[in-house]
Amino acid sequence: MHEMAIAQSIIEIVEREARKHNSSGVRKVKVQIGEFSGVVKEALEFSFEIAKSGTVAENAELEIEIVEFKARCKVCGFEINGVDDFNLFCSRCGDPMEIVSGREMRVEYIEIE
Repeated sequence: MHEMAIAQSIIEIVEREARKHNSSGVRKVKVQIGEFSGVVKEALEFSFEIAKSGTVAENAELEIEIVEFKARCKVCGFEINGVDDFNLFCSRCGDPMEIVSGREMRVEYIEIE
C-alpha cells in the first residue's frame, strides 16, 4: 500500500512547516490528489490516521480534493475529461495528447495552531 508512504511524506511536510512556525499543533491538512495518480482516497485517509499518531498532526483533519483528469491535443486542441474511457491519442486528429491535470499529489495548505 503506497498510500502509507504518501501519508508519511505528508506528515514530514507538516512537521517541517510546524517547526518553521514554532507550532505545537496542526488543525487541518488539505491535499490535492489527481484521479490519474493511482492513489486510493480511502486508503490515504486510513494511512494518514495511522501516520499522524504521536505527531504535531495527531488531532489534524485531512481534507482530500480529487483533481479531475484532463488531457488536451497539442495539435488541434481537443480535450477529454475523466479517466473512464480515455486514450492518450486524439480521437480527432490522431496526435498524442498531453495530460493537463489529474496527476497531482501535493499539500495545498496546512492550518497550524
